[in-house]
Amino acid sequence: MFLAIFAPVIAPYGPETRVWEDKMQPPSMQHYFGTDDTGADIFSRVLYGYRLDLMMALSVVVIAAALGTFLGAIAAFFGGKSDESIMRVTDVFLAIPGLILAMAVAAVMGRTPTNLVIALAVTWWPPYARLIRGQVLIEKQKLYVEAAKASGGNWARVLFKHILPNAIYPIFVNATLDLGGVILTIAALSFLGFGVEPGAAELGRMVADGRQFIFVNPWVVTFPGLAILFVSLGLNLVGDGFRDILDPRLRR
Repeated sequence: MFLAIFAPVIAPYGPETRVWEDKMQPPSMQHYFGTDDTGADIFSRVLYGYRLDLMMALSVVVIAAALGTFLGAIAAFFGGKSDESIMRVTDVFLAIPGLILAMAVAAVMGRTPTNLVIALAVTWWPPYARLIRGQVLIEKQKLYVEAAKASGGNWARVLFKHILPNAIYPIFVNATLDLGGVILTIAALSFLGFGVEPGAAELGRMVADGRQFIFVNPWVVTFPGLAILFVSLGLNLVGDGFRDILDPRLRR
């Protein structure tokens, strides 16, 4: 997070800065991670890649969690046909492999960061809907909900002011744990050619652009690949810690 936020300050070069005379330079004090085949500084591009990937991952998780929470809460609160229709749509999305669906959406909409966020958010919301539906079904049976209804509260007030604040904690935990998975999926889509445009400072795209040099100049692929590993691992550890904070029963 620190590296992503302060990338413009830390990076010695811009993400699009290229010096053709310095192409394919090995790691050195001038270029910490070496340079690629266009003379771009890999260290600087990795920092900006962190920035772009984390922004996209946060956007995907926020949109998916908000959409899934709203639909799942509505389905559980009203039940009946509303619950049945929303859950069947959820089942349809869950039946389609998420990566394949994201590839199809990204291919239709075009290869931009915004379209990639939309493509992933479309495939990522069903688990949130399922999760919050179960929580709301538990909460709406409790006495405080009956008291809120008896006091004259309309459905929106009862659901969004009383039930959701008590049912939302698993969503926060799931969202933090999902960030690492979203980063990996973004990198996979970019590697397969369904993410950002070639040459962009995005970690998966950098691995894809440099894979032809893996045996000749391995640093071109190694450092972006390690960056993906460390950011995914770090986000998973943050998610585990956040889960332990919100649910002390899980602490060892």
